[in-house]
Amino acid sequence: MTGPTDAPDAAAPRPERTGATARVVFQPSGRRGEFPVGTPLLDAARSLGVYVESVCGGRGICGRCQVSVSEGRFAKEKLTSAAENLGEVTRAEARYAELRNLPADRRLSCQATIEGDLVIDVPVDAQTNRQLVRKRAEMVNIAPDSAIRLVTVQVSEPDMDQPLGDGDRLLATLAAETGLEGLTLAPVLLPRVQQVLRKGQWQVSAAIWQDGPHAAEVVALWPGVKETVYGLAVDIGSTTIAAHLSDLVTGRTVTSAGTSNPQIRFGEDLMSRVSYVQMNPERLPDLVSTVRAAVDALVAKLVADVGATRADVLDAVIVGNPIMHHLFLGIDPSELGGAPFALAVSGAVHQHADSVGLELNPGARVYLLPCIAGHVGADAAAATLATRPFEADPLTLLVDIGTNAEIVLGNRERLLAASSPTGPAFEGAEISCGQRAAPGAIERIRIDPVTLEPRFKVIGLEEWSDDPEFAEKKDQVGVTGICGSGIIEAVAELFLAGVITEDGLIDGRLAAKSPRVVQRGRTHAYVVAQDGIEIAIGQRDIRSIQLAKAALYAGVKLLLDKLGNPELGRIRLAGAFGSYIDTKYAMILGLIPDCDLAEVSSVGNAAGTGARMALISRAERRVIERVVREIEKIETALEPRFQEHFVNAMALPNKVDRFPKLSSVVTLPLPAPETPDDEQSEDAGNRRRRRRRG
Repeated sequence: MTGPTDAPDAAAPRPERTGATARVVFQPSGRRGEFPVGTPLLDAARSLGVYVESVCGGRGICGRCQVSVSEGRFAKEKLTSAAENLGEVTRAEARYAELRNLPADRRLSCQATIEGDLVIDVPVDAQTNRQLVRKRAEMVNIAPDSAIRLVTVQVSEPDMDQPLGDGDRLLATLAAETGLEGLTLAPVLLPRVQQVLRKGQWQVSAAIWQDGPHAAEVVALWPGVKETVYGLAVDIGSTTIAAHLSDLVTGRTVTSAGTSNPQIRFGEDLMSRVSYVQMNPERLPDLVSTVRAAVDALVAKLVADVGATRADVLDAVIVGNPIMHHLFLGIDPSELGGAPFALAVSGAVHQHADSVGLELNPGARVYLLPCIAGHVGADAAAATLATRPFEADPLTLLVDIGTNAEIVLGNRERLLAASSPTGPAFEGAEISCGQRAAPGAIERIRIDPVTLEPRFKVIGLEEWSDDPEFAEKKDQVGVTGICGSGIIEAVAELFLAGVITEDGLIDGRLAAKSPRVVQRGRTHAYVVAQDGIEIAIGQRDIRSIQLAKAALYAGVKLLLDKLGNPELGRIRLAGAFGSYIDTKYAMILGLIPDCDLAEVSSVGNAAGTGARMALISRAERRVIERVVREIEKIETALEPRFQEHFVNAMALPNKVDRFPKLSSVVTLPLPAPETPDDEQSEDAGNRRRRRRRG
């Protein structure tokens, strides 16, 4: 931090440059806005519904409003963020730093003013509406056969007539007990083996690691009897990280925890992070250390939950999309930023835990599942392992919907995989009132087709907005924005209510019918709520959702084309987002193809489930390694029909594909007749003319 100015205790803005504004993006919420230079950062956050805790009234005393600046060139945001773009340190801020030891990379948002473009990271400890990590541990019912085998033996004491070393006698005893040949002792144990044997009075428990073609090795020792050791399964998503701790003896998952992926400060979606590395190559170690530190922090929480220690964790399985996979391994993901989307490594990876920054038992190992293709990663492989379409007769579509949708389609006869760049719209980003899933976010919405009045439900409250108790309780969490599941339902409900047309255009004529439809420049918006913060869905928001859903649907259609366009038997939606969207609304939107709604379901955090299966069973590792080798990879960017499918999928639910099974349970609006003289056509004409001029 620079030295304090002569500003008073409360932040005083610099002399304002007339008309000057700056863009600010707050992470991890993804909320953004443009503000006059000199605006206090805390005021900007609050105006966007980004709640940063502050209990001292902005006097720089409590220190609860700490934030940090993510520096570098952010191509997606078209801005360069730098710490110098915050105003100088005030006396109050300097005094707090002196008395409370404010970290060098932190500022007090009540004191700091906006002087230029910024990407602001709100630390977890300063968030009052933290994002929810909705990745619970699903039931896994397979026989435990992990890469770690726990064996207790009695070793013979040293004998003058048989001068074998203590370690050699230990290995001989273990080999006789287990039948393992070529057993070795991990080098990390050599300085300790004699001490452990004597402390246990020659009875010791050994953890033996053996996986696939790798030779068996003793990786940990304890004096006496050791009954339990643990393994770690981690799903590293671009937005959230979920970790599970399993008992490797029983195979039971004993505790789980999750957190936001702190890499989000470097870019909301995957390609933004690749661009960030390409434009700021010196910051690659920051992205690597950030995600590793987040996983390591989860380890501390997990072992504390069960009264264990880090030394009790002997094995770990990590899954993630290719970019997260590479960054966790310390690999520059730049090659994944363009064709041919080359992976540095696609097969399964074995590492020592300390080589990837995890503080576990010194002998602990890490296994990363294989990646399927350049943008279909180890997480998709894990989800495939969990859902097992390769063992099924019905044609199954498995979709993990995130900033990059990973798609697997097939059955026991044939399996194909692809990815589609959906972007972060489904997670609330790129939506004017969007935010990630956190208390206060609208997650459910219904719109009366007659009055066009909405009712909604926010995360953190059980009551809907039309419930009398909602008004009494809403101040507990606020109504701060709309998250991914909410925006899906909102656009679908607007379509069903006739507010938006098949082409996604808001019908401005309805402004005469309802005050909810308001004009915004040359287009219109639908106002969901207006209580402190206006939450409105505008034309650009709808277009963002259309673009995202069209990309996903086009990817699915390409895979169906390869199979001759057969009828889908089942659809399985994976991931945190897939777990919380209403499958009916996903189909109304045209996010997924027509299918019997009874056969469309969520499979929860299938990637995390698959990771836990690979953690507790070596056989499952061999299964997915074989399946990944057999999957046919389709690169959507190289397929000539992708654009055709994409254009058709922009319509709601689709321009050419019919949805007879959906229509049997939902009355879909008829396509609107062409009326060139109405306001809708005028708006559409304006859009076409603007495109021609552009």
